[in-house]
Amino acid sequence: MLESLFKLSANRTTVRQEVVAGITTFLTMAYIIFVNPAMLADAGMDHGAVFVATCVAAAVGCLVMGLLANYPIALAPGMGLNAFFTYTVVLEMGHSWETALGAVFLSGVLFLLLSVLKIREWIVNAIPMSLRLGIAAGIGLFLALIGLKNAGIVVSNPATIVGLGDVTSFPVVMAALGFALIIALVHFGLKAAVMISILVITALGLMFGDVQYHGLVSMPPSVAPTLAALDIAGALEVGMLSVVFAFLFVDLFDTSGTLVAVAQRGGMLDDKGRLPRANRAMMADSSATIAGAFLGTSTTTSYIESTAGVSAGGRTGLTAVVVGLLFLGCLFISPLAGMVPAYATTGALVYVAILMMSGLVHLEWDDLTEAAPVVVTAIMMPLTFSIAHGIAIGFITYAVIKLLSRRFQDVSPAVGILAVLFILKFMYL
Repeated sequence: MLESLFKLSANRTTVRQEVVAGITTFLTMAYIIFVNPAMLADAGMDHGAVFVATCVAAAVGCLVMGLLANYPIALAPGMGLNAFFTYTVVLEMGHSWETALGAVFLSGVLFLLLSVLKIREWIVNAIPMSLRLGIAAGIGLFLALIGLKNAGIVVSNPATIVGLGDVTSFPVVMAALGFALIIALVHFGLKAAVMISILVITALGLMFGDVQYHGLVSMPPSVAPTLAALDIAGALEVGMLSVVFAFLFVDLFDTSGTLVAVAQRGGMLDDKGRLPRANRAMMADSSATIAGAFLGTSTTTSYIESTAGVSAGGRTGLTAVVVGLLFLGCLFISPLAGMVPAYATTGALVYVAILMMSGLVHLEWDDLTEAAPVVVTAIMMPLTFSIAHGIAIGFITYAVIKLLSRRFQDVSPAVGILAVLFILKFMYL
């Protein structure tokens, strides 16, 4: 049955390899089931209900992605979008969280329509190969920054913006050890290197008393306080249209960038550098957003942490299905899932960053009109702490440089239109 559903042999993988990849991906993104409820609770939402909504929305997204698109790409409520939901839409603009959920729901519906009409697939396939390389590298740098920040290796500094943390602290030492362990295990050919490193570092945290044991099983909280509480009518008001568009816009390009990066890392692009079944992958993403809004959580999106599972050997939708089942399991064993500390996944994120940046070897460095937009795209993602901003600035830079260099034929209508839309976004949103 699994062979028929996921075409394991055709993708040169096995059930064991896919399960290992799914567990690896899950361990790198499990933090969201604790971060997301805490963040949305600041908007006045029930913490326990959001916890359940987060787990179920992630499971729905992963299962649809795996069964419909057959890609090893996991989904969950997105970091950044949840911050926009709470601190901008609710706390700054003054809208209720019910109205904000309505905006998320509408953005998901629009997202689904774009996917069904294959407009999103056209957008993804219209991205020049050089920009795809830049997007992948930028997301890698962004991941590395997140991992280093979570471990306390990179800290904020008022004078220099960022600085070096306490390199003698336990989290920093464990993060460094985890990264070194991954590299060593990969050197010896272990495909489960990332997962092994995460488990070993978590075990060391337990041994040294840094990780607290909170039990194994707990009953899931009630989702009733947020279930179907979204205010769609309120979200249709004129003042909310820009919010709906913002949710849609960020999700559109975060997802597009993630799909391209993960597919490139896993060798899933076709001979023309395009992503097969891209419309199905995008439909899975948009469906998860709609389901998540109904349950009571902010935008659900494809996770770049999926590259950790791809690096561990994941090649089919079975990887995503495993992640989805683990999210459902978290409803009952959330204390155990929460034992994995942030520094245990730092090594995985930095390792994935190295893999994603390796694609830059294929860039035409001698052609500055190709190289410059790529470098700008790559460095702007971590420096602005936004994949969407990096993509936007990359498109604008690419179009402007090509036009000024009289390389008009390199600027496709799609790239030109998107560059203009990005400029308008920065001007008016």
